[in-house]
Amino acid sequence: MKFVRIIFALAAAWGFLAVVPGLFAESGPRPEYYYGFLGLALVFQLIFILIAIDPVRYRPLIPIAVLEKLAFFLPVTILYLQGRVAMGAVFFGGMVDGLLMLLFVLAWFLSRKPGQGA
Repeated sequence: MKFVRIIFALAAAWGFLAVVPGLFAESGPRPEYYYGFLGLALVFQLIFILIAIDPVRYRPLIPIAVLEKLAFFLPVTILYLQGRVAMGAVFFGGMVDGLLMLLFVLAWFLSRKPGQGA
């Protein structure tokens, strides 16, 4: 369980470091989308902290955490392949989310109780 705790604690730390500076660097023509995205991302960091505190109790949230990472990784990957996202900060952030997504899937399996199915 220690590894699962570390995965989610590091994900939360990374998320706060990646998202909070954006609160001071508004970009784009639709600020409500921009700040809404950042706000939702910050809320998920709190969910990651909850999971890190008690992975067994909050195990049902892990698949939702996987989807949260997929929700950024997949569009960034598609946009990159279409040539609409350059290899830079957004691309790097998307790839980090992809890695965290895979680690969350691993955490899902590692957090099973003995004798418990998937």
